[in-house]
Amino acid sequence: MRTAAGELPLEAEEFLSWLSVERGRSTATLAAYRRDLRAYVSWLDGRALGDVCESDVTAHVAHLRSLGRAPATVARATVAVRSLHRFLFADGRAGTDAAAAVDVPRVPQGLPKALSEPEVESLLASPVGADPLARRDRALLEVLYGGGLRISELTGLSLGDVDSQARLLRVLGKRAKERVVPIGRLAAEALGGWMGPSGRAAVLDGRTVTRDDRDAVFLNAKGRRLSRQGAWLVVRRHGDRVGLGQLLTPHVLRHSYATHLLDHGADVRTVQELLGHVSISTTQRYTAVSQRRLREVYDAAHPRARRA
Repeated sequence: MRTAAGELPLEAEEFLSWLSVERGRSTATLAAYRRDLRAYVSWLDGRALGDVCESDVTAHVAHLRSLGRAPATVARATVAVRSLHRFLFADGRAGTDAAAAVDVPRVPQGLPKALSEPEVESLLASPVGADPLARRDRALLEVLYGGGLRISELTGLSLGDVDSQARLLRVLGKRAKERVVPIGRLAAEALGGWMGPSGRAAVLDGRTVTRDDRDAVFLNAKGRRLSRQGAWLVVRRHGDRVGLGQLLTPHVLRHSYATHLLDHGADVRTVQELLGHVSISTTQRYTAVSQRRLREVYDAAHPRARRA
């Protein structure tokens, strides 16, 4: 049955609802699934999902590759399509699982990007001034790096998630997994400067906002809860200011957090807990970065490192 442009069939909408309610997928994950499934349904050009066969799914993956999509993008879309067809089969809406035998394309595992410690120091010193938004930006950057937060975890923080005295944050990570993250003294001081009367309260002063906005830790200039895009722009603006440019994204600060912890002796299991990784193999990627840096320092500094 053909659907209007941009709309999904009912069974696909029910699949997304199932992901949200039963599997606890995040808003960002659901949005990515929706984009991928819209492209898939559009490509099917009116064919019913229950009538799709394995060759259709394989052809769709090949189509994405022909468009020059990045390997990670093709892999993500394939996972979305496979998950949809698995759901349809398990729910009795299709006679077979059309995508069961379709492999997810492998994604080359590059090393995570990480800033050097001097680069981080330069970035954190970028927000200057005592006006409310300067205080916000300083706190935002310090908390991203000081706590290793994902951007969605930072923008999801509410007042009740902050224990200022203990310097702890309660964050909601992927798959609605909650964890408690410590932050250091400098991050806590920056957060306190934003949370005080000359920061967050000054932004809210006299504004009529929703309860969620009033409860949010990080706000935009209009007193609304800061969006992921808004936080990303804050990071990029200060990155541009100190010459980091395209090197910097919010997730690069998370990579830097993990790498610097390992550089200074933290064990990989502890870093796994701090980052909220389900699998330690994800965290172990950072050990390669740390070992590479140790080799670079050794080769540059030891008088006999490069002798034949």
